[in-house]
Amino acid sequence: PRRSRRRKSVAIAYEPGQGDGAEPRRARWEPRDWREQLERIREMRRSRDAPVDEMGVQKCYDSSAPPQVMRYQVLLALMLSSQTKDQVTSAAMLRLRRRGLTVDTVLQMDDETLGQIIYPVGFWRNKVKYIKQTTAILKQKYGGDIPSTVEELVQLPGVGPKMAHLAMHIAWDSVAGIAVDTHVHRISNRLKWVKKETKHPEETRVALEDWLPRDLWKEINWLLVGFGQQTCLPVNPRCSQCLNQDICPAAKRL
Repeated sequence: PRRSRRRKSVAIAYEPGQGDGAEPRRARWEPRDWREQLERIREMRRSRDAPVDEMGVQKCYDSSAPPQVMRYQVLLALMLSSQTKDQVTSAAMLRLRRRGLTVDTVLQMDDETLGQIIYPVGFWRNKVKYIKQTTAILKQKYGGDIPSTVEELVQLPGVGPKMAHLAMHIAWDSVAGIAVDTHVHRISNRLKWVKKETKHPEETRVALEDWLPRDLWKEINWLLVGFGQQTCLPVNPRCSQCLNQDICPAAKRL
């Protein structure tokens, strides 16, 4: 019997908007008034005089240190900064740097000494443990450097997603995602920059990355943290001083 020479049909995947019958590209969701809100926040942050500007992690490391040491100092500052005011983190980092802040000096330090140096950062006892564990891993697995991916960074004891993204921004000058802390989380929900209310910073990160242009991912943390420290406070936000008062969904309620 003759074999059928009929060719198998191959489905052709068209790019949206190409080919007959292709479905039109769906408009991506964007928050109302977000561009104007962003410009006004930039205006309010123009003076760069919030605690994060003067004593944030990007100011805590020794910029003259070898790159590997600098990156380690960035990571340590991030670990210390969790649930701690920038002023306290900055002071603790200064005390550590006076002792010569490297992977080797921290490994040689006993827990009691390290605790005395970093006190009174929040949860300092836990941080002593995490810093020692993480530093040992860096020495053994990464040759004293820090990992260069978010996936590896979050595997380190005491390092969460926000710290990992900031470490990528500051230490590696690489934007892998948006660093979302309590300020960014709170303000994003107040401005309705999330499609529906989010309960946790990681939910907020995913929601923001879905629509916010990638070239703004690095800037947004710095902008909103300082704005949250000075104007959009956790309790009793200073709405009367905010340029977004007329276009902020939360302004009338607070």
